[in-house]
Amino acid sequence: MKITTDQIQDFNQKEKADQAEAFGFLKLSLDKKGIDAEDIVEKLADFQVAIPSWALGSGGTRFGRFSIGGEPTNLEQKIDDIGLLHALTQTAGAVSLHIPWDIPGDAGAIKDLADSHGIVFDAVNSNTFQDQAVQAQTYKYGSLADRQRAVREQAVAHNVEVIRYGEALGSRSLTVWLADGASFPGQNNFRKSLQNTQRSLQEIYAELPADWRMFIEYKPYEPSFYSTVIQDWGTSLLLAEGCGEKAFCLVDLGHHLPNTNIEQIVATLMMKGKLGGFHFNDSKYGDDDLTVGSIKPYQLFLIFNELVYGMNHNDALNPPLAWMIDASHNIKDPLEDLIQSLEAIQLAYAQALLVNTPALEAAQAHNDVVLGQELLQDAYRTDVRPLIREARLRRNGALDPIALYRQLSVRENLIKERGLKTVATGL
Repeated sequence: MKITTDQIQDFNQKEKADQAEAFGFLKLSLDKKGIDAEDIVEKLADFQVAIPSWALGSGGTRFGRFSIGGEPTNLEQKIDDIGLLHALTQTAGAVSLHIPWDIPGDAGAIKDLADSHGIVFDAVNSNTFQDQAVQAQTYKYGSLADRQRAVREQAVAHNVEVIRYGEALGSRSLTVWLADGASFPGQNNFRKSLQNTQRSLQEIYAELPADWRMFIEYKPYEPSFYSTVIQDWGTSLLLAEGCGEKAFCLVDLGHHLPNTNIEQIVATLMMKGKLGGFHFNDSKYGDDDLTVGSIKPYQLFLIFNELVYGMNHNDALNPPLAWMIDASHNIKDPLEDLIQSLEAIQLAYAQALLVNTPALEAAQAHNDVVLGQELLQDAYRTDVRPLIREARLRRNGALDPIALYRQLSVRENLIKERGLKTVATGL
């Protein structure tokens, strides 16, 4: 199924007058504050978030999954689904592949298909957290950190293979997340596990093409519940610095203990020039992988406030960031869930662009705590949806993506095309 420009324009026609009125009112209000609404719209129109290839089917809890029907059964169908998202939102202009769940059989044909949807290939993701049918060694006790050299060599070789697939598709970055760790005291030697990981990452790093980057993700727990080798941003930073200038930290919003100050982590990593990118989701208790902005929208805004500040003040120290959604949607239509996440990300970004940074810095210099809070909350409480809709409108996206998605009966049509019992690869 494809959504045409004509379908989108016909749908928008009914809402254009209301949008023009809402945008005009907000623009006038922002003008009085010295904020250029047109500049924000341009930034929002350029902002693209990668959709992971594993997110197009019904996601999981740790205990099961419930298919919604019409799920993509191969990589081609997954890219078609991302094409639907991008047509509606004009924000999903990239795909992040997970290998070996989604191996491109014909890289040229896959790339052409993505091009037809206006989609590029973002970071490729390796998988050493589960055994594959054809591998010789098990990852039951570890991969890049494992005490056995044969296991580490196999894991390194897999990552190198992922890089080669990425090269064929035009990707320029590799994301490494490890499940390596221990579930019980005495299971592993902490120092040796970390040393093995560093050496393994250095071997992978040596195979990176000149224009590539490596992102090192971290997580405090699960599936190991006593210790995780790369448990926090400091360990990720240590390993990245131990590899070289092309290695960076990757922040997954769900990969933190409750009440962790993620915005402070973001500020520190950007200051060091070592923030590589984000995996967006939300969390109530731990790594819940919920719809972005569904639980802690103010925290997301505060994170984007630090990101915007860093992008405006870091010069060339920190490279452009990679953005990706990494969420589950076991009881939602995954495409609707992704649309909601894209909207939440755009909302937080737009709100952060409204922050009066000079006034905030003046308040901080004078220890005016109340004014500092008021300046942030004034931006956060501004209804920026007219800015986001205007950005979509100018790129020929839908003013209300979910409403059009439902009006066109997209899920019902996908079920007719693919069947009710399909299961997305990798899940």
